[in-house]
Amino acid sequence: MNPWLEGAIPYVKALHIAALVIWCAGLFALPLMLARHDPAIGQADYSRIRLATHYGYTWVVTPAAALAVVAGTLLIFLRELFVVWMFAKLVFVALLVGFHAWVGHTMVTVAETEGEHQTPEPLLPLLVLLVPVLAILFLVLAKPELENIPLPDWLMEPMGGQLPFDVPRR
Repeated sequence: MNPWLEGAIPYVKALHIAALVIWCAGLFALPLMLARHDPAIGQADYSRIRLATHYGYTWVVTPAAALAVVAGTLLIFLRELFVVWMFAKLVFVALLVGFHAWVGHTMVTVAETEGEHQTPEPLLPLLVLLVPVLAILFLVLAKPELENIPLPDWLMEPMGGQLPFDVPRR
């Protein structure tokens, strides 16, 4: 493996963690901000909250999500983490992506149907969000032995294709 790739792993991991922190913080904050989308609070406050949620979602949370997914994917291949707990983690990451899409959909619905759409109370979405976040933390920190879960061989091993660079060996 190229020494610069091996040396880059801690930086890619730090980038992944930083992007995840920003992404998850945004996913927790946005439902709380959406709950404040009430025209009864006054036009100035309503506009300020509307702009804050829009810009927060498009300029902060979504780029952090993309960066977290790209850096995480790169780490999987650099570290050759083709293990069952990693695939379980990817299922929960997909749930985070789905929640992210739901927040975006809710924001668009609120913006397009001003005064007609009632945003959901934030408690239920936040509890739903806690499930994949805590599951990901458990899987990453505990790395449980899930080898008794039958998965196809093509999912557990690289298919023999060569990456354009050497990957580190454990």
